Amino acid sequence: MVTPRQCAFQSKSGKQCQAAPLKDGEFCLMHSPERIKEVQESRRLGGLRRKRESTISNAYQFKSINSVNGIRRIVEVAILDTLAMENSIPRNRTLAALTQVALHTLEVGDIEDRIKALEELAKIKK
Repeated sequence: MVTPRQCAFQSKSGKQCQAAPLKDGEFCLMHSPERIKEVQESRRLGGLRRKRESTISNAYQFKSINSVNGIRRIVEVAILDTLAMENSIPRNRTLAALTQVALHTLEVGDIEDRIKALEELAKIKK
């Protein structure tokens, strides 16, 4: 049986890193002494991205596209921004496409609501 290689890093408490080491090294990317600057820059950029996401989502009152309401909100923002553009064929095509997306989102939301209502009725009858 082949034992998988593990990163050689150990924490102050003696716990060993569970990640696989880089191909030609004994440490994983996060603990490789040769990659310290690269990892620090990645962390910095990740923090900036999270901050930017938070700022933008707050400005547009947008939480997530993991729900019909979230998708409705982002489509609404896109439509409003598109309407603010100069009247042109590309703008009007964008509006047409966004309108189709909005209609589909409304249909999905309606179906979702109906299913919830039916599930509630099924619970009551049990």
